[in-house]
Amino acid sequence: MVTSEQIRVLCVRSGVSLSELARRIDQTPQNFNAKLKRNTLTQKELYQIANALGAKYEQYFILPNGEKVQ
Repeated sequence: MVTSEQIRVLCVRSGVSLSELARRIDQTPQNFNAKLKRNTLTQKELYQIANALGAKYEQYFILPNGEKVQ
């Protein structure tokens, strides 16, 4: 599942529209929808989305020795 699909599912499960989410992260709904279509959200925006919905966002790699690369 690509990031934009995850965000759509997150909104449905949180009971928040995409337009409302856009406003919560200080973006216009038009700009936010364009970023979703292009799948060009930054990591900063992904953390803002999680924060706005009371969720936790994690993205990192784990090397064989257990070290996390974030």
